[in-house]
Amino acid sequence: MKIEHMNIEPGMTTLQLIEEMGKSGVLGAGRIYRATKLLAELISDEETTIFLSIAGPMVPGGLRKIIRDLIDAGHVDVLISSGANLTHDLLESFGGSHYRDHDETDEELCQMGMGRIGDIYTKSEDFEIFEKKISTILEEIAGKRDQLNIREFITEIGNHVDDPESIIHTANKKNVPIYAPGIIDCMLGLQLWMFTQENQLTLDAAGDMHELSDIVFGSKKVAAVILGGGLPKHYALASNLLTGGVDSAIQVTLDRSEAGSLGGAPLEEAKSWAKAKCESRLVSVIGDATIIFPMMVAGALEMVNKEKGV
Repeated sequence: MKIEHMNIEPGMTTLQLIEEMGKSGVLGAGRIYRATKLLAELISDEETTIFLSIAGPMVPGGLRKIIRDLIDAGHVDVLISSGANLTHDLLESFGGSHYRDHDETDEELCQMGMGRIGDIYTKSEDFEIFEKKISTILEEIAGKRDQLNIREFITEIGNHVDDPESIIHTANKKNVPIYAPGIIDCMLGLQLWMFTQENQLTLDAAGDMHELSDIVFGSKKVAAVILGGGLPKHYALASNLLTGGVDSAIQVTLDRSEAGSLGGAPLEEAKSWAKAKCESRLVSVIGDATIIFPMMVAGALEMVNKEKGV
């Protein structure tokens, strides 16, 4: 089959653009097409349990509403997140924001009380509000229970969040469990540690695996959609190890494979660990998830609606 060069026309839809990418081969553009097509198939398949794994600055990077909307639409069954993304979701729920277009040096930003994530900025005053709000929530949680697994802890926090745009709030509403195995490594985890200096509140990290194994064993098929790498990626794949691995997976990452890191490892490598089935459908896209994932979601939803004749 010959490669066809992409044809760009005014007024093209996202799907039309992605379909043109699909004609161009198996490099980046072709991979975006294949990942979009697989994503559309997954969200249309009611027998597939979809794990969405998010690492890196996905919430401050602009994906908060996209992730929230996917959960609300029933296209995500399990969310596995870094603690930082949950922290930034709560930051906005508590009235804070993320900012752009600052030209100051990092030293000047520090003096201004601002932190930098690439070209995204946060204000220390927003985190001060976050600290007060989360401390109150921790007191209320500890008043009811002094030991929870991490998923239960996040659910309890969600019970105190009244923000319809929040990922945590929406996941609670839709009964989508959120797992964050590295939750202590973020501002939320720091606040939890500070709270436990004078209060009793213990998280049972191993307790989450009981629930995850029940989900995996109770699913006919499992697919993982992985944004970034790190601990959330491994947790999503490793939780499926006892059943021979995931049936499908999509990975969007900027990590490289040469260093041997899990984040940069091609999904095919997971087959050697039985974290992905030998016959599994796998697509890795190398690139910035804050650019690629919105295109994939838009294209996949358009593809699904096209199949339904909408």
